[in-house]
Amino acid sequence: MDIKSMKYSLYWLYCQFELITCSYLMEPWEKLLFYTFNITMLVMVLYTAYVFVPVHVSTAFQFFLHLFGNQHENTVSVVK
Repeated sequence: MDIKSMKYSLYWLYCQFELITCSYLMEPWEKLLFYTFNITMLVMVLYTAYVFVPVHVSTAFQFFLHLFGNQHENTVSVVK
């Protein structure tokens, strides 16, 4: 894919985004507020997923290991 067609594809996607969100009807200052809000929300969701999803997956994995009878790694074995 050459640069010209990629540039055209990105422009086409941007136009589709403006049509779907009706942001082509907004004034420039409204677009700035709208895009700033949307980007802020996207960054917050991605950060939250990055921080909390691995913790929840790890907890669920440990729960299912315990449910099926496997021992935890930090369990001390009793030696006779």
